[in-house]
Amino acid sequence: MALTKSERRDRIKKRIRKVISGTPTAPRLSVFRSNMEIYAQIIDDASGKTLATASSKDKDFASAKGNKSELSKLVGKAIADKAKAKGIEKIVFDRGGYLYHGRVKALAEGAREGGLKF
Repeated sequence: MALTKSERRDRIKKRIRKVISGTPTAPRLSVFRSNMEIYAQIIDDASGKTLATASSKDKDFASAKGNKSELSKLVGKAIADKAKAKGIEKIVFDRGGYLYHGRVKALAEGAREGGLKF
């Protein structure tokens, strides 16, 4: 029996989260992608706290022009800037069960350009 898209993504997400965990020295950059928006969080799993967030719904991006991939790259740069302000330079990337292409890849490249190391 075939899986639905959401069931498939949940299986992949669980498989990834078995291996990836954010620590105080290298927190986890978690990505959520909806049809219209993209969200990123930097999470310390040891303490269970979110350290920084950025999304395409932020007021900074209300006037941004371009397609969703270009906006995702800007979100990646924004999350990198917020992380740098908190003294975070190294992270582990959690793609959230999504394939590493398109908007997820653009966000990761934007974060790398912003100075984060994965």
